[in-house]
Amino acid sequence: MEVGSVTTPFGRRPMTLGMLASQVTAAEIKPGQSVDKWKLFRALCEAKPLLGIADRALAVLNALLSFYPKNDLAEANGLIVFPSNVQLSLRTHGMAEQTVRRHLAALVEAGLLLRKDSPNGKRYVRRDRAGEVDEAFGFSLAPLLARAEEIEQLAAEVMAERLHVQRLRERITLCRRDIAKLIEAAVEEDAPGDWQGLYLEFRDLVEGLPRSPTTAQLEQLLDELAALRAEILNQLETQINSTKRSGNAHYIERHIQNSNPESTSELEPSFETKQGEGAEQDNGRGAVTMEGKKHKDAEMSGQAEGPGGRRDAGGLRSFPLGLVLQACPEILAYGPGGVIRNWRELMTAAVTVRSMLGVSPSAYEEAANVMGAENAATVMACILERGGHINSAGGYLRDLTRRSEKGEFAVGPMLMALLRANAPAGRKAG
Repeated sequence: MEVGSVTTPFGRRPMTLGMLASQVTAAEIKPGQSVDKWKLFRALCEAKPLLGIADRALAVLNALLSFYPKNDLAEANGLIVFPSNVQLSLRTHGMAEQTVRRHLAALVEAGLLLRKDSPNGKRYVRRDRAGEVDEAFGFSLAPLLARAEEIEQLAAEVMAERLHVQRLRERITLCRRDIAKLIEAAVEEDAPGDWQGLYLEFRDLVEGLPRSPTTAQLEQLLDELAALRAEILNQLETQINSTKRSGNAHYIERHIQNSNPESTSELEPSFETKQGEGAEQDNGRGAVTMEGKKHKDAEMSGQAEGPGGRRDAGGLRSFPLGLVLQACPEILAYGPGGVIRNWRELMTAAVTVRSMLGVSPSAYEEAANVMGAENAATVMACILERGGHINSAGGYLRDLTRRSEKGEFAVGPMLMALLRANAPAGRKAG
């Protein structure tokens, strides 16, 4: 069989220099060279982004290879296949003949096939008296054999790039997890620092990534996230070192101050805004609610105070009021005059919201007993904020209460998620 001769296409199809170059390349097959056709096809599937061929073109090429009688492509076995378009349509699971012709042309243009057209453009084979193939007209697979090493090299590059991208994504995922959990820990431990600003910077970096990022964009994001993580760790390490230097005496002094049963400041976070402070003082101890008394009793029994801030009897942390209102701005509308200045006003607003959402008094009372009054009010604010996504507010609150009893629920992640969703609004308390 003659594969080195130059052939021109039949009919109106023009001859191009690309076709001539493919024929010259196909003539450079090394003596005795052979390659497993299906192994080469798998390499083609890997290298298709670099070769510029589509999935359906590969399906047509797969059908052509299935008509090649041997498993190894070799010049000695002949390299011409000559199925009709009808047969190719059947082998490609019913692909339209017009589509088959289009993808055959794409394979020829990509330099993976050669046309060896007969004088009348038909595909057929001429055999000698012994039944051996004397001459065949159809598609030559010689370019595949000639470019086998190149195709395998391209496939290796694509696989290496995919592995690199996979590792980049894994490292980005680890960085994102570290940053989110470190910021959440800093907020829960009341560590000084602009944690909301750092969190917004973190979200801007992540959300700025395109849906289909390039390798360079992933590498840049990883560098920026790693720098942000290093900055957060540096601030936290500085805080840890400062705490160690302060000694135990400072902690004991702060503990005694916070445990004063006569102090009305226990109803408010230590770094909350001071609006409404005068009214709280005028009310005196007679204005202290039953919930506040429960917190004080818990402190007197040694259950409520921890080194990072106050916890209720169930072990849940009470977060700063300002953080709660930033995460749940909808509750502000139910405060007196559209403003919430302290925890008492938040609890009053939560009772109004409870009634509006159809939560039974018993469900709310049970939540307050398990979580603590402040956390129950916080959870009601969160439920109001996510009202459009919750079918039964009462059932949801009872479920959270049961999970809280088992130690399976924490308010922090819920607040952080809502803070992220409401961050652009920038609404603040009072």
